[in-house]
Amino acid sequence: MAAVAPIRQQVQLCIGKAGLPVGSLVYARQGRREHCAVAYDEAWLANPARFNVSADLKLAPGYQPHKAASPHDSVFHGAIADTAPDAWGRRVIARDHARRRKGDPQLPPLTELDYLLAVDDFSRVGALRLRDRSGAWHRTVSEGRRSTPPLIELERIFEASRAVECGQETAEDLRYLQGKGTSLGGMRPKCTMVDEDGALAIGKFPSVSDTRSVTRGEVLALKLAQQAGIDAAPARIVSLAEVPVAVIRRFDRDEADGRIPYQSAASLLQASREEDRSYTEIADAIRSNGHAPTRDVRQLWRRLVFNLLITNVDDHLQNHGFLHMERGLWRLAPAFDVNPFPDKDRESKTWLSEQDGPITDVRMLLARASYFALDAQQALVVLAEVHAAVSNWRHVALRPEVGLRLAELDDFAPAFEHEEMDAAAALIRR
Repeated sequence: MAAVAPIRQQVQLCIGKAGLPVGSLVYARQGRREHCAVAYDEAWLANPARFNVSADLKLAPGYQPHKAASPHDSVFHGAIADTAPDAWGRRVIARDHARRRKGDPQLPPLTELDYLLAVDDFSRVGALRLRDRSGAWHRTVSEGRRSTPPLIELERIFEASRAVECGQETAEDLRYLQGKGTSLGGMRPKCTMVDEDGALAIGKFPSVSDTRSVTRGEVLALKLAQQAGIDAAPARIVSLAEVPVAVIRRFDRDEADGRIPYQSAASLLQASREEDRSYTEIADAIRSNGHAPTRDVRQLWRRLVFNLLITNVDDHLQNHGFLHMERGLWRLAPAFDVNPFPDKDRESKTWLSEQDGPITDVRMLLARASYFALDAQQALVVLAEVHAAVSNWRHVALRPEVGLRLAELDDFAPAFEHEEMDAAAALIRR
């Protein structure tokens, strides 16, 4: 097989609805080696509103290189990598490319930059945007068309997504799904969409492999989170005939469609996916970079209690995020990708601390509460509030906005009714 020619591409890095230039991103590939570098523009460094758009991009002149720390990490700086397509989006892009290569064997293999640039500019996560030398945004469609679909098109997207899951997609299915991917979370079929009131949202579909109503379970978890005093993304179920789709509002846009800068906890900590990192490290990062650090570290501890009590064990660092407020200060983003896992052990992916390891019980959370700016009495109050919300799960599950049937509750019961709920109740009563 012939050697792949070296590649060097440059794109302009911009920010916000106005597309204010921030700097230049250069991507290079030589054989299997890939790396990138970013340099801030002098005008951005002189701007009174400047801030480091990613924790690993210091406010300094000159190119700052980056390469993947492991085969599972991105070749791009953290906040830029946060805007790349997730596993589902990559699957659609790769399938479309493979189909086109059959008709054109000379088509070069996809690069990591190709994946990054395939995301629809209209719905790219956060405020960072990418523009080519001609001034065109990556990715845009022809004038008068928009690849981020309205709510009314959800059924067509679901049908195309189901075809991809089953390996039966047509070229038309793939064309239809291009650019509709999302950066927020995993291998499950989903799309970005425009809700009835014009707000940006994510539509999450059932998977062919589901053994329970996962989409209703996620909406249930987000509803319970709000009742537990957690700032959580608004969510509801939209039914396509008998198909329950979870519609979850995006929190990186304001009322005027302005774009709010975003970075994941992984980016803020500059963490590799192959490292075990901890919530005490996130708390430290909040204290260093937070707009309201005491509020946010307390909110973080509340979320840890909630995740344990609903058995949400998919709590990796990409499932926690931060929104920029001002002058390089960030706040904890609303909770998202919160799911009950009735078939899994209660053990968090992210450790509580380096000494404690993964979160497995209520007592270890209470023992660390002071690290999250809560004294013993305050921690018990939070525990009681979260416990009360989770105890109400059956009632909330049957409400129309969640829509679980009575017969389906047993599928979820092990996630909400277990020994840690009993332990929490005993501690509250003491």
